[in-house]
Amino acid sequence: MTPTLIWILVALVAIGLYLSWTAGRLDRLHARIDATRAGLDAQLLRRASVAQELATSGVLDPAASIVLYEAAHAARQAEEEQREVAESDLSQALRAVFAEPPQVEAVREAPGGEAAAHELTEAVRRVPMARRFHNDAVGAARRLRQHRKVRWFRLAGHAPFPMAFEMDDEPPAALVDRAA
Repeated sequence: MTPTLIWILVALVAIGLYLSWTAGRLDRLHARIDATRAGLDAQLLRRASVAQELATSGVLDPAASIVLYEAAHAARQAEEEQREVAESDLSQALRAVFAEPPQVEAVREAPGGEAAAHELTEAVRRVPMARRFHNDAVGAARRLRQHRKVRWFRLAGHAPFPMAFEMDDEPPAALVDRAA
């Protein structure tokens, strides 16, 4: 073998190793997206469940109960295409129902209300964090998938292009103020 052929083989092996490492990194990012999406789904389901439970507990006035129950039910039953809108509607309903501190205090004073208010506070606090983790993972995968080497060598395989989860996740001010 000639030295030129050896250098060509070394270069090809180095390029192959680099492409393999990049494909593995992309695979790990896709696995991370799946994990963060599962975490986000769990937090959204928890928030909707707590809101539904609170709406049916009889602690809230009837109008607030209906608004909160319908928004929570719609969020739990939403198809994937409508999920972001339904979750945003639930966030708006939570802000409308718990806009004032007296409403939160009325919930806390009811039997079992302290635990329910605490659980709701934790649920609305965790949703933005879970969404941020998911969207950060999506952003990292998107940035890597935009590189020429990933596109030219089709390192992403048949994985769908990752999509961020965009929703209104601002918690009710009265719950956040109380938790802080």
